[in-house]
Amino acid sequence: MPKGLEDASGQFAFLGHRERLRERFTIGGTDALPDYELLEMVLFRAIRRGDTKPIAKALIARFGSFAEVVSAEPERLMEVKGVGPAVATEIKLIQAAALRLSRGNVIKRPVLSSWQAIIDYCHAAMAFAEVESFRLLFVDKKNQLIADEVQQTGTIDHTPVYAREVIKRALELSASAIILVHNHPSGDPTPSMADIDMTKRIVTAGQTLGILVHDHIIIGRKGHVSFRNLQLI
Repeated sequence: MPKGLEDASGQFAFLGHRERLRERFTIGGTDALPDYELLEMVLFRAIRRGDTKPIAKALIARFGSFAEVVSAEPERLMEVKGVGPAVATEIKLIQAAALRLSRGNVIKRPVLSSWQAIIDYCHAAMAFAEVESFRLLFVDKKNQLIADEVQQTGTIDHTPVYAREVIKRALELSASAIILVHNHPSGDPTPSMADIDMTKRIVTAGQTLGILVHDHIIIGRKGHVSFRNLQLI
């Protein structure tokens, strides 16, 4: 076959594949596609011509799942052959959109009625991070979530947290209560003695100024732990 016809044949093949994926997604939603095919569709905009399947499969093989791919740092994404700045940006855009949507389900809403949404948001934001970070969720007198901030980012197994800074920020936002959240990059959400001691210091500091600590949640890759459920608060 002449080279021009070979090129045209290849072009029609990937265009047909893309159309079939779009049709399956339109009819069946995300459940109709495995992780690598959903990732293929994400890559369509960054890779206008050509087959996105090999790159999608390589990313899943490297990181493990769709969630872990979109949570990976751009520098690590670009270690995979075929992934350049445009592809990495498109992947991180998906993560940003997902977090914006998830965050919108909890901000300005009563804590008790949206507790599972809060857990889901924190898991999406932190479960697959490669370093520890310490997040504060601030609650007002109406028991509504009014702010969400990452106060500290640390190393793979430690984040420095200072009780006075936590309570100071709660007072600045006129919060009446806070929820402490941090992740364990190891994947195991079991609290360490350092986690327990730090929580006690924050609870004590808050009590003196009328700031209640609702809970301390540790996020792991496959689950979470609540200090209140463990009767540690």
